[in-house]
This record gives sequence, structure tokens and C-alpha cells, in this order.
Amino acid sequence: MRFVIVTGISGAGKITALKIFEDNGYYCVDNLPIVLIENFADLLFSQTSEINKVAIGVDIRSGENLDKMSDVLDKMRKKEQNYEILFLDCNNSTLIKRFKETRRSHPMGDADSVENEISVERKRLVFLRNQADYIIDTSNLLVRDLRAEIEKIFVMNKDYRNIFVTIMSFGFKYGVPADCDLVFDVRFLPNPYYVPELKHKTGEDPEVRDYVLNSPVSLEFLNKLSDMIKFLIPHYINEGKNQLVIGIGCTGGHHRSVTVAKELFLELDDSRADYGIKISHRDIGR
Repeated sequence: MRFVIVTGISGAGKITALKIFEDNGYYCVDNLPIVLIENFADLLFSQTSEINKVAIGVDIRSGENLDKMSDVLDKMRKKEQNYEILFLDCNNSTLIKRFKETRRSHPMGDADSVENEISVERKRLVFLRNQADYIIDTSNLLVRDLRAEIEKIFVMNKDYRNIFVTIMSFGFKYGVPADCDLVFDVRFLPNPYYVPELKHKTGEDPEVRDYVLNSPVSLEFLNKLSDMIKFLIPHYINEGKNQLVIGIGCTGGHHRSVTVAKELFLELDDSRADYGIKISHRDIGR
């Protein structure tokens, strides 16, 4: 029996996560009253149950009864009913943006602002976050990225160390991305912008890539950068960090930053690695 408790901050993607579980053959129940979870677990763990994969959604919608979840988990442990907790998190600015875009109110709905409601919710859910087996920060994830991470853990049964790496190219002329943890300026590398036949291409084109990388300085920088990131990731994991955003910036975000970001992604993208990874080019279309 695989019993997964899907929880986390409102707006972080719990409903989407449950749909992904359902697509992968899990029996899913959302917002089951806390007082019924113990009986539900007893039924599922009995020898007569034909269901062997379950995901249940538990969150702030349970109201005051949420505090009883600790007792439910204690009783499940004593009965040797093994469970896993998946906690979905997200930064406040992204959550507020999501609530505005969907025009949905926060489930608590009793504070004077969404930001305050999120703050209260975080305090109420901290006991579940502290017990979580897996924490996924969805701040920079698309649905397909979240699907890949959930399937990696709960379908392919691969090891997961609770960190997702985003490599983001950008242009300094449009500002440094606010959510970057590490920022690298590659404006010292050869600039294809001043080559007429390359000016209107991007770092995704082979000609631009070859131009940027056809320099000992570029290759040495890439080697040192990839070595440093590989060194840092295990230490971030040990410190409990679950989201790492690496910004690679050039002037306009079209040529050098895209090339370096793509090369770094290819160097770090390893199916055997204990982290998830994605790449995005923030300003490539500007």
C-alpha cells in the first residue's frame, strides 16, 4: 500500500498534483474530513482492500480540525500504516499573482489581505511541512515540470532530495529576476550582436552558439561555472533548500546568456542526479 498525503500552501498546485496522481493510477480523495481519515486508512490497509495506491488532499480548508491531523498521523504510525507526505510550497509573490489571475479568494478569507492570509496559513501548516518526506517548490514550475517531479518520485520510485534547479537566461537591460539565488554576468564574452548575420538570431541557433563558445575564455568560464554549481547543489540540499534559481545575464538576453544557460543545463541535466532541473529564457522573445 502506498498512502500519500498531499498538502501545502493554497495556490501551490495541490489540485493539479492530485490530478497527476489520478492519471497515474492512484485513488484520490480531496479534502476528506480529518475525523474520517483514520477510518479511511484502516479500511485501505485492511487485507480486504483492493486499492494499493492512494493520495489524499489535506489543507487549510479543514479549518480548526486541521490541528487534529497530528493525532491521526500518530495513530497511523502506531498501527504501522506507512504514509508519505508531499508538501507543495510557493513564494508569496507568485501565490498572490496566481490568486489575482484566477480571481479566486483565499480559502481562509478572513484576513485583510491575501498576503496576511498566506502568512497565517503558513503558520497553521508548519507542522505538516516539518514532517514532509518531499517538498516541491512550484514557484518556477510549469504543470509539465510538476508532473515530471511527481512521476519521478511516486511512479518511477527514484530518489528525490527536495531541490529543483532552474537555469534562467535574462537581459540586464530588463532587470535582474527577483527570484534568482545566484546571478552570473556573461557580458564579458564575445558578443554576436555586433555580427550582422548573427544579430537577429539567438543563442539557440548553432551559429550563435559556435561564435560565443569559439573562445578559450568562454570554455574556461563554462567549465569553472559547472564545477562550482555541481559543488554547491549537494550543500544546498543538506541545508534544506528546495529551490535554486541560477540567473545567467547578458545585455539583452538573446545571445550570450542563452548560449551559456543552455550549455550549463546540458552539463547538469543528468537523469541519475538527485535534483530536478529546467531551463527558461526570460527575455529571448523581447
